[in-house]
Amino acid sequence: MIILLDLDGVLIPAKSWLRPEILNDGFPSFSVSAVNTLNKIINSQTKIVLTTSHKDNYTVSEWVDIFKIRGIIVNDLSIMPNYSTFPVSRRESIEIWCIANTEEFIIIDDDKSLNDLPINIKKNLIQTSSFIGLREENIEQLISK
Repeated sequence: MIILLDLDGVLIPAKSWLRPEILNDGFPSFSVSAVNTLNKIINSQTKIVLTTSHKDNYTVSEWVDIFKIRGIIVNDLSIMPNYSTFPVSRRESIEIWCIANTEEFIIIDDDKSLNDLPINIKKNLIQTSSFIGLREENIEQLISK
């Protein structure tokens, strides 16, 4: 299974009144409950494709280390390609990715613009609450997809 994964609002709750703790690698810590939830659904066969706006700030190797330091072991991690020389929205990037890939996937994201995805893609969307992030209640929804 492939997980198209956002970070802000998923593993890092987006609370404008509370600045997240920044770890020694310069990236925010992940929510413990979000980490626990994600760890319940991933396994050694899971592929993670980062869709986050931070995706180009680190190399794949650095991302693997960032996840490991925060308690998530990822054996197969990649970064959503930039499909254009000009910025495209996350929704557009996901649509382009889905056209090019035939493997089963889920999308974990808080971005409300993803509600405009075509229904055949949107059916794979797990939309988190930006303020809370990924939580235990999402597991049943994730498993059913």
